[in-house]
Amino acid sequence: MTSGSFDVIVAGLGSMGSAACYELSKQGYRVLGLEQQSHTPHELGAHGGQSRIIRKAYFEDPDYIPLLEKSYEGWYQLEAATRKQVYHPCGLLYYGLPAHPIMQGVKQAARDFNIPLEPVSDKQLLSSFVEREGYEAFVEHDAGFLLPEKAIRLLLEEAGKKGAALHTGEKIISWTKQGEGIEVITTKATYHSKRLIITAGPWANELIRTLPIPLTVTRQIILWVETDQFKNYSPSHFPCWLIASEETKGAWYGFPALDTTECSGPRGLKLALHYPDSPAHPDEVNRNITSDEIESVKRAAMAFFKPAGNKLIAAKTCMYTNTPDEHFIVDHLPGYDGAVTIACGFSGHGFKFVPVIGRILADLAINGKTDLPAGFLGLQRFSNAV
Repeated sequence: MTSGSFDVIVAGLGSMGSAACYELSKQGYRVLGLEQQSHTPHELGAHGGQSRIIRKAYFEDPDYIPLLEKSYEGWYQLEAATRKQVYHPCGLLYYGLPAHPIMQGVKQAARDFNIPLEPVSDKQLLSSFVEREGYEAFVEHDAGFLLPEKAIRLLLEEAGKKGAALHTGEKIISWTKQGEGIEVITTKATYHSKRLIITAGPWANELIRTLPIPLTVTRQIILWVETDQFKNYSPSHFPCWLIASEETKGAWYGFPALDTTECSGPRGLKLALHYPDSPAHPDEVNRNITSDEIESVKRAAMAFFKPAGNKLIAAKTCMYTNTPDEHFIVDHLPGYDGAVTIACGFSGHGFKFVPVIGRILADLAINGKTDLPAGFLGLQRFSNAV
């Protein structure tokens, strides 16, 4: 493989990296995407696992909601360009005490941004959840799920069609600023570019050594369980769900049973706890899930979701890369005069934003700024550290 010169090099071809390559190649820039794994998508980072929830009533922070509107547009545009479906609007059921901070945040976001929420009166639907005194249930119908592996493949295919050079199995050894550009040395070649975008997921700490705040990588467990009522739990009959529990930090969440003729992964009900778990190094994360871990997750989930006790089909691990405040970082890296742009620390809730993050990264790399309302994701919020 020979060395070369590019307008932009993108380090990491997972979710955000693939979107950045797509956006830049659409605009006619010479793009090189580098991925250390032998193929992408893969299950060794943060984007694996068959499905991701997308929703607008964002309890995490109302500043995300304008970006979500743009992200929905981006998913529609990708589907139109490829004639492939990645967004499935099956709805999302929220379940919890009215005073729980998550439920309060969802309802406040819905009021502030006119997002329809409908109280659930379907007793058959609610029968899947353990009845809890005082709990309320409502559905956000425009929510649903995305297929991450399929989306990444489509983004990279489209980027490749538009001229992006996409290299897998090529690890970055080092990168340095040289004049007004960047030199990147990999296991196979040396490259030069005007700009560098780093979207390395759990490996961000390895590539962004001057990041002024800590990122914590955690190992997360995901389960798939069997159902003997597959049709009743299919996306046309059953929504995604999120349970705000006063007994558990974070929130339980899950998906309808997906038909694996359309997507990769087990043919069952997927569920997990959204809360940072045990710290891990991305190269050394324990992929072996013990029977005790599985039973612990199942028992806890069964307190709210009845099918969690059905027969286990599969258990997998993924990783969160967490910032101190659990909000994303999308910004120029200080000290490099705008030549290096970073996207990291998505803290387990980033995939739904993939199209809009790709646009922001392209804007920051090429123009030095973006018109999209992403300032709240900048490093300036950690001013004491920076």
